[in-house]
This record gives sequence, C-alpha cells and structure tokens, in this order.
Amino acid sequence: MAPPKANRSIPDVLRLGSKTSILPIVHGSGHFSQIVSEWLLEKKFDCVAIPLPPSFQQSVERAILNLPRPSVVIQRSLLLDSPYSNSLQSEDVDGATGSSDPLQVNYVPIDPCQGVISAIRAAMGEHVPRVFIDLETEPFIPFAASVPDPYAVREVTPEKYAAALLPAIPRPAAKQTWDRIDHMARQLRILEQKHQQILLVTSVLHWPWIRDLHTKYENRDLADLTKQDAEHAYSESVSTKTYSVDSNTHSFWLGEIPFITSLYERQRIELIDSENTQIDGVKELLLAARNAYQSDLGKRGRRITPTHLSKCLQYIRNLSLIQRRLSPDLVTIVTACQQILGDEFALQVAEIAKHYHYSEHGLLEDDSEESVTFGIEHARLPDGQIAKAVSRLPNPPVIWKTLELQRKPSQKQKRDWQYKWNPYSQCSYPPEDHRIENFRSRVFDRAKAIIGSDLARTEKFSTSLKDGIDIRDTLRHWHEKEIYVRVNPPNRGTLDACIMLFDSPADPRDYPWRTTWFAEHEEESTLAFFATHYADEMVGPGIGVGTYGGALFLYPPIPIKDVWSDHRLDYTTTLEERLIAAACFHSRGTEIALVSALPPGSGWRKLAKRHQKRIVHVPLSSFGDESVQQLRRVHVLNGKEVRSYAEEFIRRP
Repeated sequence: MAPPKANRSIPDVLRLGSKTSILPIVHGSGHFSQIVSEWLLEKKFDCVAIPLPPSFQQSVERAILNLPRPSVVIQRSLLLDSPYSNSLQSEDVDGATGSSDPLQVNYVPIDPCQGVISAIRAAMGEHVPRVFIDLETEPFIPFAASVPDPYAVREVTPEKYAAALLPAIPRPAAKQTWDRIDHMARQLRILEQKHQQILLVTSVLHWPWIRDLHTKYENRDLADLTKQDAEHAYSESVSTKTYSVDSNTHSFWLGEIPFITSLYERQRIELIDSENTQIDGVKELLLAARNAYQSDLGKRGRRITPTHLSKCLQYIRNLSLIQRRLSPDLVTIVTACQQILGDEFALQVAEIAKHYHYSEHGLLEDDSEESVTFGIEHARLPDGQIAKAVSRLPNPPVIWKTLELQRKPSQKQKRDWQYKWNPYSQCSYPPEDHRIENFRSRVFDRAKAIIGSDLARTEKFSTSLKDGIDIRDTLRHWHEKEIYVRVNPPNRGTLDACIMLFDSPADPRDYPWRTTWFAEHEEESTLAFFATHYADEMVGPGIGVGTYGGALFLYPPIPIKDVWSDHRLDYTTTLEERLIAAACFHSRGTEIALVSALPPGSGWRKLAKRHQKRIVHVPLSSFGDESVQQLRRVHVLNGKEVRSYAEEFIRRP
C-alpha cells in the first residue's frame, strides 16, 4: 500500500518498510523537538510509537496536559531480583557508572524541549494513538554518547544529520540496551498489523540497530513475536509517580537552558516562528540580565551599552568555536559576560538563565505539593531521601565546570549582618583606597596641564625647541619660513584639593551618609564625601557598600573639622557647595581641581572667588565610564580585622 501523499517526502533512509517511519533525534534539543512537532502536523500518521515502557504512559500523558509547567515522572528502582542488577553494580560499558546505593530512580523529564515529549504532546493534540513500546526494565541502564551540536539541523535535514553520524555511533554492549532495542523492533512489527502509517521517535543512537532488527523480523509470525515479548517482559510490578521540580534546580535536568526553554514555550503559545530561538534567546538573555542589573544596582552599576553587548556576543561566539560547538552553553555565556562586564553582570546572567517562566503555571493533578530537588546525577525526593537519578531519555553527556561567582546574600543574612554591626568601628577597603588615590593623582596631573596650557606662549625657533614645535603657529606663519616653538612656563603653586562630583545635581535623599575620613598613612588623603548608606547594602559579615555622590580629597593629608558639622560652612545650601566651600577653606593653593560632568556655573565660581580661589574644571567624560563606576563603589568594613577575609565577599564590578 502506497503511503499518503503528505508522507512521500520522507526519505528512504528513514523508512522501515512501507508502513513505518523513524525519526532519529537528540534528546533534550529544542531544534529536534520543533522538527518532531512539524512532522506530526505536516504528515499523516495513525500511530506514534514512543520509546518508553507502558508503565509510564498514563502518568506521562497526564503530566503533559500540565505543560508548560515542567515536571518529572519517577519510577523507583530498588535493585532487587532484576536480571540487570549485576550489570549496574559495576561500571557499565555504555558509559554509565554503576552504584551500590540501595536507592535509584529513573525518570521521564516532562521537558518542553524534549523531542519524545513533543511527539506525545502533538499526537495528543491531533488525536493520534500513542503506543509505548520500550521494555520494562528495573533498574534502568542509560545509553548515551557525545554527538555533534544539534544546532546543525537548522542547516541540514534530520536524515543527513543521522546519516553523517552512522560511522561514529557506538555499538551497544550492555545486554539491557540490546534487549530494549530488540523489544522495540518486534513491537513495531506487531503494530504494523494494526496500523498503516507508524512514526517512531527515538534516539539517534538507537535508530540504526532498530532498523537492522526490524528487517530481521520481517517474515516472523505475529504469534512468535508476541510469545518472545512475554518471555522478555519484566515480571515485577512497577509504579510511577509525578512530581513537580524545585524551580532553582531546572538547570540540572532540562535539556536546554531554562530561560531559553521558556522562550520556546512562549513562542509556541503566541504562535511565533521559533527557528532562531537558540541564538536569539542568548540575546534576550543578555537584555533581560541588563535590565535586572540596572534595576538592582541603579547608579552603582556600570553603563551597559549596545557595544558592550556586541562584544559579549562576539566573545561567546569565539569561545563556542574554540570548544567546537555551534551554539553556546551556559558556562560559555557566563564566562564571556564575566570577562567583558564583570562579576556583577555575570551573576545576573546566571540567575536569569536558570529561571523558567512557567514553573508555577497551573497545578499538577496528582502531587501539587510534592517537589523533587535535582542535582548532578542525583535528586532529593519529597521524603528527604537522596537517590541516584537516571533519565529514561538521556541527554548527551555534559562536562560540569566551576565558575567563581560570589553568590548574593539572602535578605535574612543581610538583616543578621546589619544587626551585628558595631557602629563604633569602621574602616575602608585598602584596594579601593589605592585605586581612588591613583585616580586623584591623575586628576591633579590633568588639572596642572590645563593650568599650564592657559599660560603657554609661542615664539620663533632660535637655538632650542623649548617644549616642542607648535604646529598650529608654524602653519599660520608658513609664509615667513620660520618654525615656532611652544614655551610652557613653570607651574607656580601647588594643587592640594580635588573635588569629584559623580552625581550633580545630587538629591540629598539619595545620599544620606555624609562623613569625613582621615588618612591612615601619608600616602592617603583626608577625605570628605556624601554617599548612599552602606548599611542598606550588606555584601558580607561586617562588609557594607555605598556609592559616592561626591568627594573632597585634601593631599597631603591634614587634620580638619568634620565638613558636615562645621558651622563655618553653614552658608552653603547644597551638598556640592559644601564640598567646594570646604575645599576653598582648607586648601593652601590658589586652584581647586573639580571633576564633574558639566563645567562649574557662575554660582560655584563666585563661591571660590569669595575665598580667593580659582576652580580648574576637569571633564568627567575625559575618564573611562567603567573606571568611574568602579571608583564610585566604597566598601565599608566593620573593623580592620575584616580586611583579612573581605576579598571573599567583595565582587569585582
């Protein structure tokens, strides 16, 4: 009987006779799950064969009705009198390491990006019968191997992808794996007696062996095949149960990054083309992390520009190619963000990436209050037991890597640290002191250059080049055939006061912390500043962080009265004016260096003139935005003893 017209496009390599087609997939791939859905919507099948045991069918199909909320269907294995128990006690030849633990569970992930789940979901929507044809096994021994990046099927067809893998697909050596493949091949022959067009969705590692055995059973009698099935059927009864999953542990069992998995679901709900979700999802992840970063840090965070994000994407691409991948994994994405934009932004990316938007969408019918917490190859069950967890639809093996990112403290920890803070003991963080003192030196040098440029003159070259050739005047007097040189007069006086205004005009409500710090040694300045309060943002035990709004540096350091309680400065009205007045009052020089985004207005200049001083403006834009944002952070330690461990809690911006 000829296949329906819609099925004639199925290539011969994926046909098992005239009635059965096989679609090899990579488990846990969003691309393959899309292909499965497209096949079932575009082609005509009257039966879908599922590579899972019949004991899972009722629970799995009920859990699929609760999608997009993910869940797992768990079957416990007690390692009792099973024909496969002995093979599990030692290292399995398929790459699965056996365990002597008494408790092991195997589960079916109800993952929206799982191809087999997509097949069941689409078949249920189209009212196509589903038959679970895998062998009942207890315990379950997985068969998985590394395969090329599934992103390749975006450019090549599934049959070309599968055919290209044929020379590299390992031959299963475990007896259980062969029994399962043999059982599925015989079940297909039995189904062909009842159905005209069957689709089997199975692992790309199984399909060549199923194809061979399907041909082997071509002329076997139906009664004989049924009899062999009865001989191989597992006698001990098995039970399955559906559980929700702790939303913080989706990364350990979902095939794709949880954030990208939720994008696939969103596009399915909104009927949007999701051909480029894998790559566009990375861009959306960075944008979502940028919004969270800006919302969390506000003015304390660095400015994330499109250029920064473009560099991140380029770095992600390069790292992926170095690892011989076409699409990035989570470690690659976070590593690139950490190198380009710092730990704070990388932490936001990691937090956003593990979030699946539909975790609380609806309730499970069976066990709405019970959830499982997943880890690396293990799971904590609702009763508190830790069990080895083995997926019935195993993803390709992954390599777990470690990233050094300081986790954000919880609100409870912050409250505890605030409660234990000693208000009579505080000091600065030395690396930040060194960084901002270097910046103060650069401001002094820049201000001196500006002062010198105002007094510079040019003269004709005679015997010395002086301070260099003045190209402008030389070209202006080119007709005279003379060279003009620049003469910079010696700097008169010294600069000993520097004002940095990072946020001007400053709202006093944003900067309630105003204090004066004195130098610990001769290399530090006397510092007066206004900033956000460090107690509002605790990052570690005895460690708070604030953000400078403005600061006054007096170098060499001198003892002064607290700027904010000095009644001699009460004639000022704003925070900026008070710093300028204090600088003019305590400075021994005639110039005051002022770093700000905008030039000082007439009011500030009159204030300086009142003290016979002159303001030398250094534009804030002449310094890098990233370095300025780092300088604005001030960590406050609750005593010098905190310096010994502060580095472990202070994140690099």
